[in-house]
Amino acid sequence: MNIIKNRYVYFLISLLVIIPGLIFMGLNWANTKTGPLLLGIDFRGGSLLEVQFEGKRPAIEEISKLYKEFSTKDEAIAEPVIQPLDEDAFAIRSKAMSDETKGKMIAEMEKRFGSKTIVLNFTSVSPSVGAEVTRAAGIAILLAAGAILLYIWWAFSSVKHAYRYGAAAIFAMLHDVLVVLGTEAILGYFLGWEADALFLTALLTVIGFSVHDTIVVFDRVRENSNVLRRVEYETMVNHSIVQTLDRSINTQLTVMLTLLSLVLFGGDSTRHFVLILLVGIFSGTYSSIFNAAPILVVWENREWTTWFKRKEDTQVLQ
Repeated sequence: MNIIKNRYVYFLISLLVIIPGLIFMGLNWANTKTGPLLLGIDFRGGSLLEVQFEGKRPAIEEISKLYKEFSTKDEAIAEPVIQPLDEDAFAIRSKAMSDETKGKMIAEMEKRFGSKTIVLNFTSVSPSVGAEVTRAAGIAILLAAGAILLYIWWAFSSVKHAYRYGAAAIFAMLHDVLVVLGTEAILGYFLGWEADALFLTALLTVIGFSVHDTIVVFDRVRENSNVLRRVEYETMVNHSIVQTLDRSINTQLTVMLTLLSLVLFGGDSTRHFVLILLVGIFSGTYSSIFNAAPILVVWENREWTTWFKRKEDTQVLQ
C-alpha cells in the first residue's frame, strides 16, 4: 500500500474540507460583526435561561415579545435567541439579565401563559468576564501548541532534523483545529449553535487526540530510520505508516463509534459537544496518517523547490 505516493491528493482533500468552513466563518463574521463563530455567553457575556412549562408551551414569538417588554437601557434583552429543548421547554439566550429581572419574568410568564414555569437553569456572565474567558481560551490553545512542539522536538532529539517532527505535528494539529472551527461555523450559520465552554473543552481534547495519534506514527518512523537506514526515506516513511495503520484506525474507530451512539441517542445538552468531538477525532485520525507523515517526506525532498517549475526544468534538476 503506497500511501505516500498520493500525498498531494490527500493535501487537496484536506484543503477542500477546510475551505467551506473558512467561507462560513467569513459569513458569520459579516453577519454578527463579532467574530467567525457564534459565541455563547461564556465568551461574549449574557444570560442563559432554560425554562420548562408544565402546561401548553407558548410560541417563540410570545417569549420574544415578553423579553422586549422587559428590556431597558441597562438590560437590553430585546433580541433573545430562543431554541426549543424538549416539547415543553426553551433555552433562551440574551444579553446579561439580573436575578431580579429573571424573577419578574418568570412570574409574568406564569401569569400570561397560564402555566407553571420551572427554571431548569439560569446562567449569567458579564461581558468583561466573557472577554477574559475568550483571551484565556486563546492563550490556552497557543500554550498547548507550543508545549507540543517543544515536547516532540525533545522526544525526537535523537533523530536527524528533530524539529521537523514537531512542526509537522503542529501543521496536522492546525488542520484539525480548522476543521473543527469550520464545522462549528457551519453549524452556527444553519442551526444557530453557539460556541461555549464545552466547545473549548472539545477543541482542546481534539488537539490532544490528534497529536497522540501523530506521535504513534512518528515513533515508528523514528524506529525505522535506525533499522532501515539504506532504504529511501519516502519508502521508509510509507512503511512506517502501513505498520501503524491498523492500530491507528482500530483505536480511533472504537472512540468514534461510542461518540456516534451518543450523538444519535444522547441528550440535547451534550449533542453539540459530542458532535464536535466526533468530527475532530475523525479529522485527527486522517491528518495523522495522510498529512503529518507526508509533510516529513515533502520536507526531506524539499519538493517546494519544484512546485512552480516547468516539467522540463524539473527533469533536468533531477
